[in-house]
Amino acid sequence: METLALKNYAHLGDAVWEVFVRNYVIQHTSNSKLLHKLTTDRVNASFQKNMLEYITDDLTDEERELARRARNLPIPIGRRSIQHDYRLATAFEVLIGYWYLHDKERLTFFYNLISANKEFF
Repeated sequence: METLALKNYAHLGDAVWEVFVRNYVIQHTSNSKLLHKLTTDRVNASFQKNMLEYITDDLTDEERELARRARNLPIPIGRRSIQHDYRLATAFEVLIGYWYLHDKERLTFFYNLISANKEFF
């Protein structure tokens, strides 16, 4: 896979993740202020980094390699503390985008794994 493909997976994965989160939160509240807070709390680099760490043990060797390569993509963030989270979040988004295009069953497995954990949702 070339760098452009990884960036495309990340771009798509970001959108797919946000739709997943929005779909989840609308089932739990109709308060517009709370909808926004629940969504923005889960669609950000820090939360996505935590999601990658949470699912890492369930990744195949190929998926770990994909995430590793995604972590090394050039990113537009300067400060080191944010840069680390952003790189891991990008790896998470790449996985989501890849599964969305190539393995919906695997995507569903991870959605179920994440949404079942009440610490996150």
